[in-house]
Amino acid sequence: MKNNELHIALVQTSLVWEDPDQNRENLSKKFTLLPQNVDLVILPEMFISGFTMTPGNISGSEGQKTVDWMLMEAQKHNTAITGSIPYFGNGQYFNRLLFVEANGKVYHYDKRHTFTLAGEDKVYQAGTEQLIIDYKGFRVNPMICYDLRFPVWARNTQDYDVLIYVANWPKPRIVAWDALLKARAIENMSYCIGVNRCGKDQAGYEYSGHSAVYDSLGERMVFTEKETIIYATLKKGHIETTRNKLRFLEDRDEFILKL
Repeated sequence: MKNNELHIALVQTSLVWEDPDQNRENLSKKFTLLPQNVDLVILPEMFISGFTMTPGNISGSEGQKTVDWMLMEAQKHNTAITGSIPYFGNGQYFNRLLFVEANGKVYHYDKRHTFTLAGEDKVYQAGTEQLIIDYKGFRVNPMICYDLRFPVWARNTQDYDVLIYVANWPKPRIVAWDALLKARAIENMSYCIGVNRCGKDQAGYEYSGHSAVYDSLGERMVFTEKETIIYATLKKGHIETTRNKLRFLEDRDEFILKL
């Protein structure tokens, strides 16, 4: 069934280092605060572990355990849940975003741009395919952290309505996070959502959050620096009105992306 509105919850939270059980328990408690009308809950990047470059410290079974947990929580709260985790499969590790619906559907996207500055490219296998999800009348394109710096990968050639970035984006570079989220919204004429973590990790990196939602004109709708849950309502009519009035996407360049 198609909706004209999508009610989303952005969970900005600190994370316990490499402790999936504790992180899932903490998030389950936060989910009890959700109102009944939430359609989509968005969690940060690597929400079961923090941005670890030693995924071998986590059992390979944690991937499926987390999928099962997401399914349980999605059904309990009648919502979809998305976020990324270190995932072990086919003998490789992936920074894998999961999108789980209350009806049992599970989608995944493997981070295309692994963060070479931290050596993520040496630990995690990069993905090669985008994911577009048709969910409650909205076309959703989820991505992960460092992908934000690469506008060609996010270019709206598939007429999506919502662009999502889940992240562990550190405080020293938060100005870039703010600027690029806004830019991705404007250039793609879509809602752009960024969900970052907060707190400090085991390596001493500090995260200041700045989770936010921008509309298709680049106007910031919600924003926070605190450990909290913030909410926004996305409206299909806003997308349609903006694109009909300002037909900028019709002038976009055609290109072939080599992977």
